[in-house]
Amino acid sequence: MPVSVESADWPALEQQLDQDGCAVIRSLLSHQMCDEISALYAQQEPFRSHVMMARHGFGRGQYKYFKYPLPDVVSQLRGTLYPRLVPIANRWYEHMDLPTRFPECHAQFIQRCHAAGQERPTPLLLKYGAQDYNCLHQDLYGEHVFPLQVAILLSEPQQDFSGGEFVLTEQRPRMQSRPQVIGLSKGDALIFAVSQRPVKGLRGYYRVTLRHGVSRLHSGNRHTLGIIFHDAL
Repeated sequence: MPVSVESADWPALEQQLDQDGCAVIRSLLSHQMCDEISALYAQQEPFRSHVMMARHGFGRGQYKYFKYPLPDVVSQLRGTLYPRLVPIANRWYEHMDLPTRFPECHAQFIQRCHAAGQERPTPLLLKYGAQDYNCLHQDLYGEHVFPLQVAILLSEPQQDFSGGEFVLTEQRPRMQSRPQVIGLSKGDALIFAVSQRPVKGLRGYYRVTLRHGVSRLHSGNRHTLGIIFHDAL
C-alpha cells in the first residue's frame, strides 16, 4: 500500500502547483513498494503494449502501458490522487475559460473517456539505461484530457543511476520558455500539468503551455511509474 495520499500537505501542494505547474509529494511510496513495481517490467502479463522510444523519435529508452485490470497499487493511486486533484483541475479550467468540468469520482471520468472511445488505460512503467533520454512532450491521448498527471520515481539517484533529471518547460506568450529541473528521490511523486495551466497576470489569467521530459542518463538504470488519469483512443 502507498503512503496515505491524505497525509500530504495539500494546501501547500496546491499553492506550489499554482506557482510552478508542478509539486512534489515526498516519499509517497516506500522503497520496497518501488522495487516491487519496478520488478513488474520484466513481466508480460500486466501490460498491453511495449514502446521503444527510438523507433518513434521520442528519445531513447522504453516504456510499457498497463492493461486493465490495473495492478492494485496503480489502481489505488489513480483512484486516491484524482479526487484531490479535481478541485485544482476545475479551478484551472475556470480560470482558462474552458467549459469542461471534471466529476469528483475518477470512475465517472473514465466512463466519460470510454463513451468517447478512449478505452485504453494509460498508466505506464518507464525504463531508462545509460545514454537514454525522453524528448519534451505532452501526454494527450484524445478529446478528454485531465490537466494533471503524476510521475513517481522508483529508483534512487546517484545510487541506481546518474543524470536522468526530470525536466519541465513552460512556454509563455510572447516570452522565452522557462525550464525547470526537478530533483526527486526514490518514492517521490511529482504532480505536474499535462499541457496547459493558468497564470495570473496584470490583466487577469492567461494560459501557458507545458512539456516534460527526462535528460540523458549518464549511468545505471532508472524506472518511473506514470499515472495518467485519462484513457487513450
